[in-house]
This record gives sequence, C-alpha cells and structure tokens, in this order.
Amino acid sequence: MHTIRLTSPFARKRACELVMKAPDGFVASIAEPKRTLDQNDLMWSLLTDISVAMPMGRRHTPDDWKAIAMNACGWECQFIEGLDGRPFPKGFRSSHLTKAQMSTLIEWLLAFGAEQGIRWTHERDAA
Repeated sequence: MHTIRLTSPFARKRACELVMKAPDGFVASIAEPKRTLDQNDLMWSLLTDISVAMPMGRRHTPDDWKAIAMNACGWECQFIEGLDGRPFPKGFRSSHLTKAQMSTLIEWLLAFGAEQGIRWTHERDAA
C-alpha cells in the first residue's frame, strides 16, 4: 500500500505513475487528510474539562460528551443499550474525521464551553 501526500509536482507525478502501474482490480483513493494529533489532544482536553464541569448538571464521561458533540455537529451517532441497561454510543469515530471536520468539532466544543462558563485547562496551563 502506498500513501502519498500531494504537496508537490513530484508527488503528483509519483501518484500517477503508481496508478498507471497498478494491476487491474486495485483501488486508488484520494482523500482529505485526517485530523492531526494536536487536534486530537486538544479535543480530549476539552472533553475532559466539560466532563469535570458537569454542565447543566449532566454527568457524562469524556467519551459520552464526544458522542454528544459529534451528534450536535451532524455526524450520525446512535446510542444503544448496554448489558447493564446504560446507553452507550455506537458508530462514532473521531479518528475518521478530516482536519476540517475536527476543526468544526473543536469549535463546537469551545462554543458550548463558553456558553456554559467552562474554564479550559489548556488556557490555564498557558497562563
């Protein structure tokens, strides 16, 4: 498998060469880049802060808040009942988000947190 970041004419030429040499039946994909590790780290920091703050008196894990936020941003998320009767999210994976989608999610978390008066750890740490 080859992954080529299209950042230069040389990279584009190499991608074309690989496609032309690939045997029949192979699959080629062109996709937006996935979210960055820095975006992922910030998302989890925000989700943890939201979870600790318990906005609107709601007690959820950071993972649950992630599903709630992804659903609020329009990405499909289902909640199914676990064996203990507690609902849990199914069908959401932030690792599948593009950089742009992750930016949207982070912006939603920041706006939600601002509305709820949440103090962000990443801002306190920077001060």
